[in-house]
Amino acid sequence: MRGGRGARGGGGGTSTRARILCAAERLLVREPDSSLAEVAAAAGVARRTVYGHFTGRDALVEGLVEEAARAVRSALAGPDAPAPEDDPTTALARFVRALWPVGDRYGTLIALARRQGLDPDPVRAVLGPARDTVAAIIVRGQRTGAFHTGVPAGVLGAALEAHLLALLGCARSGTWEDDGTGAAVAALVAAGVESGTAAEVAESGRPSVGAAGARPVT
Repeated sequence: MRGGRGARGGGGGTSTRARILCAAERLLVREPDSSLAEVAAAAGVARRTVYGHFTGRDALVEGLVEEAARAVRSALAGPDAPAPEDDPTTALARFVRALWPVGDRYGTLIALARRQGLDPDPVRAVLGPARDTVAAIIVRGQRTGAFHTGVPAGVLGAALEAHLLALLGCARSGTWEDDGTGAAVAALVAAGVESGTAAEVAESGRPSVGAAGARPVT
């Protein structure tokens, strides 16, 4: 993704651009095929104002994807993100809970950008830092025996990503309500952690009985 491809140096300033992006985010989540005219109306600006900041629909979606990428990086650097001293089960639970609000907000937009075929793949730009983080957690968890080793770490990471994106889809459609705790439990169980331990870790943020309690399912 080429940063700022659609941004023009118009005189509207960052506040107008942010208002357009905010309106587009709300609108496109509900109606993915909304036009730029509809986005302009939702933002309370003229259509030419939208074009003053974005050269077209693809550029607008790129702007939203860039916002998503920044939000992912911010979540991974925040106080709720996994810490180096966390054991693998706690780290994975904290990872899911920290990223859940970001995924809930931007999951539809990521899917929209992917559907439009923006080049290069915007999903890679948004999820790259998250993928790197969870990959390191999985490798450590498999090495310490916290996670199952039935599949390679990279395969398990891809499976967890698909699993979590599916859960986010259910949350966005209203078929499931979660603050990230249930998703963390699901990720831990999928990684091989016993369900009772997974629930305790997801609720508390730390294992209830130390590293020995994070036993993988055999």
